[in-house]
This record gives sequence, structure tokens and C-alpha cells, in this order.
Amino acid sequence: MAEAPGQGAESGDGDRARASTVRVFVALAPPDDAKDELERALGPAYEAYPRMRWNRIEDWHITLAFLGELPVATVPLLRPPLAGIAAARRPVELALRGGGHFDDRVLWSGIDGDLDGLHALATEVRTVVKECGIPFEERPLRPHLTLARARRDDPTSVLEAAAGLAGFTGRSWPAERLHLVGSDYGRGPGPIRYRDIESWPFALR
Repeated sequence: MAEAPGQGAESGDGDRARASTVRVFVALAPPDDAKDELERALGPAYEAYPRMRWNRIEDWHITLAFLGELPVATVPLLRPPLAGIAAARRPVELALRGGGHFDDRVLWSGIDGDLDGLHALATEVRTVVKECGIPFEERPLRPHLTLARARRDDPTSVLEAAAGLAGFTGRSWPAERLHLVGSDYGRGPGPIRYRDIESWPFALR
């Protein structure tokens, strides 16, 4: 099919705009064995609700600050202060516990453990982001790990899957690294994909 006049240029402009920005957040990630525990607990839900949009296990994370769409050139400003936070802190001890949902559409696992330490870490992260001059919508921290999203024509799967996780109790683990994460693809109806821009170990023991 022939291109409409200007269509190629518009498409190119859109590609360049997407390439010049990246969706960014700061997060913690459970270790593999903690994720394995939760994956096993989710086995019945995976089978019962295959139409839900399940997040990839390797993408599971606990968001501390969602910064939204940033110019790519802005991202390096975040590296030194986030590295400094990690170098001055001990790992936060956390656990995955139970399940819940947002608006009957989003399934999540709850976070237990040193929640005071988690909130203090999130506050420190958000403070240095502001000091970098990066504006973002500062929402209250609701510690959780997003697992899946229901389709619009599916009003019950998330509720049922959350109920199935109610008794889940994962082991305790230290969050070993602070992650600066980006997503600049997967923005359509399919699952979002994430990649580490950089991560830093918490240095104090």
C-alpha cells in the first residue's frame, strides 16, 4: 500500500521522539529464590486465568519512585546520587506476603518486613530526584509487587487470584541492590518490558 503524503515523515518523527525519552523508575527487586517461592504459589492462578496479562518473573520489582517519561539526556543526572544512597545504606529486609488488587484490574503481592526502612529509603530516593531538578508525580508509597493485569472484559479473575494468594507467606530476604529501571518499549496492549539502566549494591552490612 502506498504511503499517504507525509506519513513516512510523521512515523519517523514519532520514532525519534520515542528514542529521545525513556520511562524511568527506581526500584528494589526480590532475589531469585524469593521469586521462585511466589511463582510456585501462583501456579494454580497461571492455569486458571491464562487470559490475564502476567508480568514476566524477571521483571518483578518494588517501585520506590516512578519518574515517568524522561529525556534520555536527563537520566545520567540520577546516577551519582542514587549510587551515593546505596553506598551509605544497609539492605532493607523484606518478604513477599499475601495478595491484593487495585480497581479489580491489577493483581499484586504484598510486602512485609522492614516497612519503616522501606519508606525511609523511598523518601531519600525521592528527595535526591527532586534535588536533580527532575519533576515527577509524587504518589504515596504503597509497597507491592505487581503480578498481572486483567483484560477489560474480565471482572473476576484478579479478585479470585488475589484470594488464592491470601495465605502466601514468603521467606525474608535482604534487598541487595538499588535499581534504576527503564522501559522504552512494550507500550501497547501487551506486557511491558523493563531493563536495568544501572544498579548499585547496598554497601553497609
